[in-house]
Amino acid sequence: MHPKKIFKFVFSIVLVISICASLYGLYKPLPKGISVNGKYHDVTNVEFLNDLTYQKDGKIVHEQEIFNRVYKMIDEAEEFILVDVFLFNDEYERIVEQTQTIPEEISTNVKSVNYPNISEQLTNHLILKKQQEPDIEIIFITDEINTFYGSYSSHFIEELKENDVKVVYTDLTKLRDSNPIYSGFWRSFLQWFGTSDRGWITNPFSLDSPDVSLRSYLELINFKANHRKVVLTDKEAIVSSANPHDPSGYHSNIAFVLQGEILQDIFEAERAVAKLSGTEIKNRQFTGNSGKERGKIKAKVITEGEIGKEIQQNILNTSNGDEIKLGVFYLSDRNVIESLVKAAEKGVKIKVILDPNKDAFGRKKNGIPNRQVANELLNKGNGNIEVRWYDTQGEQFHSKFLMINKKHETIVTGGSANFTRRNIRDYNLEMNIQFIIPHGEALEIEMNSYFSKIWNNEDGQFTVDYKKYQDDSKWKKVLYRVQEFTGLSTY
Repeated sequence: MHPKKIFKFVFSIVLVISICASLYGLYKPLPKGISVNGKYHDVTNVEFLNDLTYQKDGKIVHEQEIFNRVYKMIDEAEEFILVDVFLFNDEYERIVEQTQTIPEEISTNVKSVNYPNISEQLTNHLILKKQQEPDIEIIFITDEINTFYGSYSSHFIEELKENDVKVVYTDLTKLRDSNPIYSGFWRSFLQWFGTSDRGWITNPFSLDSPDVSLRSYLELINFKANHRKVVLTDKEAIVSSANPHDPSGYHSNIAFVLQGEILQDIFEAERAVAKLSGTEIKNRQFTGNSGKERGKIKAKVITEGEIGKEIQQNILNTSNGDEIKLGVFYLSDRNVIESLVKAAEKGVKIKVILDPNKDAFGRKKNGIPNRQVANELLNKGNGNIEVRWYDTQGEQFHSKFLMINKKHETIVTGGSANFTRRNIRDYNLEMNIQFIIPHGEALEIEMNSYFSKIWNNEDGQFTVDYKKYQDDSKWKKVLYRVQEFTGLSTY
């Protein structure tokens, strides 16, 4: 047979196999317990927490309370602790000596910053707790990005293992593929080669971190993650937008602290992640508020694609006189954007606070997707949509929440999920809490006050006008739409 015919035959076989694998990866059944829409529970004593970085009197101010509350939870736990977090490392560009040689394309985008040692503090709290109370069960679930997909070991995670903390690396192959154009080929022909810890490629996270292997880079391009940020004990839980990740230490974030029967739903959702990763967690029962006054606030757990369904439906269910307040790191999901436009057409007043997408751990970004989405919302919003940018100074506005003030109640959704196709359409692992809050409840007052504070720059410089980061580039708009549709992006 002629070599050209052989090549065409082999190429056709490879193409067919890749397409079949891509379609399967895009639509395959989800593991049991994934993409959950829980039932509403009456809850009391819900705490709203937030971390804020802003400017005041010419100085940068950091207000941080989320991880201090996490450490308190760990210290007060008696029987059980489960942590499920995405980024958990201290890899970033530290202050670089003048004599150190750095590639020009990297050095021009690097900022030398020292961040709080959150990863070390969380590790130490968990280890100390285990040493003080050896019988307590501690489970730590995380994403393989913290070892760059097997290129090297995480010294924090190894310390946890050495102190009898059960560590679970999430098996991402069980999830659907957000980047099917590439992932079908990867699943068919690349994933079988395993991972080597003999890396030779510069680590993209940090020049002073271990080199990584080509195989790990190829896995990275699948662009999917266990993106949850959950801490659960036998007494309470935190569902958050904050990672215990040193370079994320000054990000602005939100979190909710919960107690009662809803802890059972959080536990079951986390148990499902451990199970798909090959680890069984023994069943536990979390008691409710028996003997106590039942709360007026209703709350439920929503995960993965159910988050997107709830966000979209809540927006579509608004009417003239309602008010939507939204704050998020990434906003790009087409269904959510179209729903916001439809709500605005009905007369709903919408205020949106977005990260300008200009900084990522010391490196500059091009503003995609938020600047393109903001432009679209203002052009199509009938004058009912306003956008402000969080005035970031190298950190990120990393919060993820939606508030809808209706006639008799406020609906709130918040947690780990960015409003992107990858985050809320059954590709990443995510967890949010959704609340129905009667007017006058402390949680509603606190959240509206928080939004007003950063929208109106009360007692500090938090946000800036839309025009500061306005971007009308048609090319970037096309690029955003292609990236969102295909999954060929990091958001």
